[in-house]
Amino acid sequence: MNDYPHPVIAREGWPFIGAGLLAAVIVHAFGGFGWAWPFWLLSAFFIQFFRDPARPVPIQANAVLAPADGRIVAIEPARDPYLERDALKVSIFMNVFDVHANRSPVDGEVVRRWYNPGRFLNAALDKASLENERNALHLRTTDGQDVTCVQIAGLVARRILCYAESGARLARGERYGFIRFGSRVDVYLPPGSRARVAIGDKVRATSTILAELP
Repeated sequence: MNDYPHPVIAREGWPFIGAGLLAAVIVHAFGGFGWAWPFWLLSAFFIQFFRDPARPVPIQANAVLAPADGRIVAIEPARDPYLERDALKVSIFMNVFDVHANRSPVDGEVVRRWYNPGRFLNAALDKASLENERNALHLRTTDGQDVTCVQIAGLVARRILCYAESGARLARGERYGFIRFGSRVDVYLPPGSRARVAIGDKVRATSTILAELP
């Protein structure tokens, strides 16, 4: 298990959980459980949504790790719109019951970061990759391979958080961002990369090997 200094419940969720529990306690105290149960249920939802567990990190040298929990919705040759090159695109859709912390798929340096405002279409749709609000990182591995990792807002997701800036060095599996509440992550890999997952597969951030670099 890798060193993981973050709380098991993500800090991004503390205000939501605190507000939900406070409301539940107050309503319960004055109106009883019959009035308070929706607030208890909402608090339970926030706790499960903002969970952020530690994960084992595979040591395979050329492995690209899943940057998010979710379901594989695309594996296809595509044009990387950020590096303007041909690439292998792998897309992960996160529903509201997945862990929403985002973690670096490789060891490397953040060469550049892009933010694009946009729409809030269903993140499972292919056009969400180019039309929705999104934040992209260009990562360069220690052996010079270029990987683009894109956080994409969804129909319900209205907030993309990214804590990595140009020049930062990220270790594989290192937490660099968070998306609220349901979204998508696209990964663009160099030509010749080999996918290790299939459409419909459920993946877990860090512990699932998404692909192998050439």
